[in-house]
Amino acid sequence: MAVEPFLGTRAQRSFIGIICLQAVAVLAIISVVFGMIANHVDLSLANYKTVPCYLALFVLAELFELLMAFDALRLRNVIQLAGILLFHVALVVFSTIQIHETKVALVRTANCDYTVDYVTCGGSGTLYRQVVHLLIAVPAIIAAAWVVMIFFVRALYFEFGWAVFRIVGANPAMKTMYQFYEVLICLLKFDFFAFTGVTIQLLIVVLSKNSTEFGLTIAAIPVVLVLLVGCGLSAQREIKPLMAFSLFLMLASETYFIYKLVRFYEPASEAQYETTRATLTVFTIVSILLLLTTFGVGLRCFLDFGKGLYESKTSDNLLQAKRRSKYKGTEEKPDSPGYPLQPRLSIE
Repeated sequence: MAVEPFLGTRAQRSFIGIICLQAVAVLAIISVVFGMIANHVDLSLANYKTVPCYLALFVLAELFELLMAFDALRLRNVIQLAGILLFHVALVVFSTIQIHETKVALVRTANCDYTVDYVTCGGSGTLYRQVVHLLIAVPAIIAAAWVVMIFFVRALYFEFGWAVFRIVGANPAMKTMYQFYEVLICLLKFDFFAFTGVTIQLLIVVLSKNSTEFGLTIAAIPVVLVLLVGCGLSAQREIKPLMAFSLFLMLASETYFIYKLVRFYEPASEAQYETTRATLTVFTIVSILLLLTTFGVGLRCFLDFGKGLYESKTSDNLLQAKRRSKYKGTEEKPDSPGYPLQPRLSIE
């Protein structure tokens, strides 16, 4: 079977296309909401910072999802495609929460209408009533795109399902180890987004530049980046000391996120998180669960070091196969001489 070129099939192009279309639609709607609110309130005030933060997070989320989709198709990574579907569900939840967050930011008196106050009232004709329909449309569009994406991921599963076999052969133990490695790398990418999402909200919406907590948040950024990059590199290259250090940092990072979660609800600090508490809580809990899962999978990968998987993780076999498939339109067979994915690996 020949290796299909990147974006060379209808399923691949359609999958990228639906992500792009929903991203454009969602960002356009959120931009309109941002503009409507910005015309009537001072977004530099603490109560209204949730609005630009919402826009920033969705720009980040849509760009991240698009890059993850290109990366998954380039690597023929079915596990990452499944992760994108789960990430899309998280976007539905996040956009739904933002309806409540926007109401908290804008509405001070729910029962009055626009004749009393266009901005702070929640009745008919008010600013909130003008934007709430657009906010509801966002999760609806994302959910509709998710249903279509499932169809194309199913097609891509059958298209890419043989890729792991061509890297590690038919040995079940080797296949399982390689799948755990792929899950770990995929989790590290989503860890990065979750951490970035929490950090953006804290730095834009909540924390004062002069506060100690602001300094701690800034200091945590390079630590977490070193953790993620170090864990991925050590898993690929099977560097045991670096992997052990990365796993230790994961546990330390759990302490950091738990500390943040407590701060959201402590009587002494809960007021400063009022307008974004729901979103921050969701992001932080997801970060904690992702890190715990990453730690468990990383520990499993650590135990698999030295069992014959190193060559498959470092030789970039799929990219070699794709380059080979372009020559003269010929189709090389898996067992043909010089085929770049040979020899198949085995484990005794």
